[in-house]
Amino acid sequence: MTTGRAVRTVLGDVSPTELGVCDAHDHLFLSSPQLPGQELRDASAARAELLAFREAGGGSVMQWTPYGMGRRAADLPLLSRDAGVHVVAATGLHQAVHYTPELLDRLRGRLAGLFVSELTEGLATSGVRAGFIKVAGGFHALDAHARWTMTAAAEAHHATGAPIAVHLELGTGALDVLDLLCGELRVAPDRVILGHLNRFPDLVVHRQAAEAGAYLAFDGPSRANHATDWRMPDAVRALADAGFGDRLLLGGDTTTAGARSVNGGPGLPYLLRRVRPRLELALGEGLVEQMLTENPGRAYAVEWA
Repeated sequence: MTTGRAVRTVLGDVSPTELGVCDAHDHLFLSSPQLPGQELRDASAARAELLAFREAGGGSVMQWTPYGMGRRAADLPLLSRDAGVHVVAATGLHQAVHYTPELLDRLRGRLAGLFVSELTEGLATSGVRAGFIKVAGGFHALDAHARWTMTAAAEAHHATGAPIAVHLELGTGALDVLDLLCGELRVAPDRVILGHLNRFPDLVVHRQAAEAGAYLAFDGPSRANHATDWRMPDAVRALADAGFGDRLLLGGDTTTAGARSVNGGPGLPYLLRRVRPRLELALGEGLVEQMLTENPGRAYAVEWA
């Protein structure tokens, strides 16, 4: 049993130094009414993606798929073991549009307890414990659903220490999220991971979020947001030049079957096959290595009870 700060993988707690090269935001399984016909449900394809990622030098994948979106938690330990890649699962809740009203009604009054249970006891009957909490904001705003889920996430964080990863809709609303989580709800900024910053390349907002102390995840490429993906190296370089290289994370965020490398898309390996060398040209190998190893180790590590 690992003691001290550890990252909670689907195979147990490991030292942050054991993660290796980390994809800090991706999906092996994902289902939603918003993705008809493009769900990530194929375990064989997930295994192939993990193997391709490992072949490219990868060591760990953080799966940001939250409660009720087809996580297939029982499959994750076998896939992780077979591929030789650490996998960290999420609890949490996405935007309301991904769920039925009936499911959301059943969660009223017990959401924080569900998050805590999945972090400490396991996801459903799988026994696989989550390693972080995933929630979501809206487009340039936080609606009542986002406030409800973030309040529950903060409560679960205070009970467990688990980090909170936030889907920013089209990369927007970062400062509103920090105002709520770190201001009103008293979550330490370094326990918050903001996702999709590459989708809204506002360098001023990026710097303000970094100055607040949050981790900033640049996670692409994305077909829906390809118009901004190419600006990601400039945004990352601006933050690094300002002294925030220790706040930066990189991920792939594969959300559809067609985006998998086994189906002709970029998939998990693209982060290391193309994104990494492109960033090394802009930032140097040392800083990119830090973004892929040391930074995610600190961002996802917890002093688990």
